[in-house]
Amino acid sequence: MAKNNRKGKAAVISDSDFVKIRKQVKTDKYKLLLDLGWYTGERWGALIKLKVSDVYDAKGKPKDVLVFPAIIRKHRPDGTADTVEIAVHENLRESLSRFVPGDSLWLFPSRCGEKPITWRNAYDILKRAAENAGMGTRGISTHTTRRSLVNRLRKNGVDKAVIRKITGHRDNKGLDPYLEVDIDEVRAAIATL
Repeated sequence: MAKNNRKGKAAVISDSDFVKIRKQVKTDKYKLLLDLGWYTGERWGALIKLKVSDVYDAKGKPKDVLVFPAIIRKHRPDGTADTVEIAVHENLRESLSRFVPGDSLWLFPSRCGEKPITWRNAYDILKRAAENAGMGTRGISTHTTRRSLVNRLRKNGVDKAVIRKITGHRDNKGLDPYLEVDIDEVRAAIATL
């Protein structure tokens, strides 16, 4: 069931859907936020808490590996979280290279610059972009980029252990609800009989 009013699962989108949504985002700052979600699969709650120093080195160049410290990531019911390291995809590196951070220590500062933007602000920007791209009823949410990354990796043959390393899941029980099998995959499987 597609996500609707915070119920159901976030939609999984294609590369072309991502491009359509990205074209509707007005500022470079929020295009970068969308790119970070698309190429890292990290939750937006962690993305908005990134500091400039988490993403750029002292000379202002994008880092090769992004480190998402446990403190900014979603915690499990037992209160623990893992730090996750994700290699920077070439397309993300280009986006990071074009972006010029402001004077705030936050990569995505609020208007006052003293704290990061809120999750709600980020969600509203994504929702508006999805609506403007004609995908307002598809169940697109901030979790769409995470679920889409997991499914793109799976379709590309990436082992579940590697996907768990990227997403921070401890086991397949946590990862499996992210996976979607489309009708073309079912047809291909049946055709092998």
